[in-house]
Amino acid sequence: MAAVRDLYEVLGVTRDASDDDIKKAYRRLARELHPDVNGDAVAEERFKEVAGAYEILADPGKRRQYDAFGSTGGPAGAGFNDIQDIFDMFFGQGGAGGAGRRRGPRSRIQHGEDLGVRIMLGFRDAVFGARRDLEIERLVACERCGGNGAEPGTAPVSCRTCGGEGQVQAVRRSVFGTVMTATPCTTCRGTGQQVLDACERCFGEGRRREQTTVTIEIPAGVSDGMELRVTGNGHAGIAGGPPGDLYVGISVEAAEEFDRRGQDVFTVLDVSMTQATLGAELEIGGLDGPEHIALEPGTESGTVVRIKGGGVPNVNRRGRGDLYVTLHVVTPGHLSREERKLWERLSELRGEQTSKHEPARARLRRPEF
Repeated sequence: MAAVRDLYEVLGVTRDASDDDIKKAYRRLARELHPDVNGDAVAEERFKEVAGAYEILADPGKRRQYDAFGSTGGPAGAGFNDIQDIFDMFFGQGGAGGAGRRRGPRSRIQHGEDLGVRIMLGFRDAVFGARRDLEIERLVACERCGGNGAEPGTAPVSCRTCGGEGQVQAVRRSVFGTVMTATPCTTCRGTGQQVLDACERCFGEGRRREQTTVTIEIPAGVSDGMELRVTGNGHAGIAGGPPGDLYVGISVEAAEEFDRRGQDVFTVLDVSMTQATLGAELEIGGLDGPEHIALEPGTESGTVVRIKGGGVPNVNRRGRGDLYVTLHVVTPGHLSREERKLWERLSELRGEQTSKHEPARARLRRPEF
């Protein structure tokens, strides 16, 4: 039987090599043999052996076990036929990272998580739209490792726990019979990849937290409680996956003079009794600027004037709501002596009794709704 290659020999180090020496040897060989750099099939198989040997020797417990029994295969001394048998003993069938008998790791990229923020808008910014720069903290892909979590020059290998499948299957018995379940692998977080030599910047996560500025365009017509989705501005994906989205919740400050109901806007305009009686041409401040309202003579309090198109734009489509102005006729108070005489004279001319000492007969009428 041919001698099985020693794992220290695979990495090109002595048996008393330090952990740092083993890591340096692995990095050097990984840069030389990685399939992305060297397309040779022999080099690819050698890379898998190097990855498997490093995973064993970099783990203190596995290294002690290997040093104790070496290639004898354990206390029974049955020995190993090849290096794959060593990997099978430590990692189960399939070997470390699929070394020697598996293909490379199956990367199961994962969509990044979504982010949510809430902003406060002024009434007119909600009506006409605005641009906002948002300062948010999110996970971005690590520039050093390119997002794969491995130290530059190395690469992830197939997960030893799930064999690169990204999930672990289990069989259990229940009252309904045998049930097979599949759960995401906790070792590789469902990606199918395991990092042996972690990136020194992101510590193997492939992502790192960063304060970033996101500029968003808020469309005209948004309302309180609405949520906007900004595609691709959430957390970076895992194993090179696409980023999540940013959801922006909208809160709108109440306006002093307007009440918004959907896309329509309502307001109240105080007019004097003289203006309501004789008629008048009035100018008010609408959403877009000055608006003109013509009061017909004899206008009653509660009359509603509609200004078509004076309301809020429809979000992401054409058209606008209307502006409704409710006229409120204000009764004058604190009259001067001259003003009071004029009102009394008017009362006489109209035959209206105003004395507090003698009750005036008044008629009721049916309300109109």
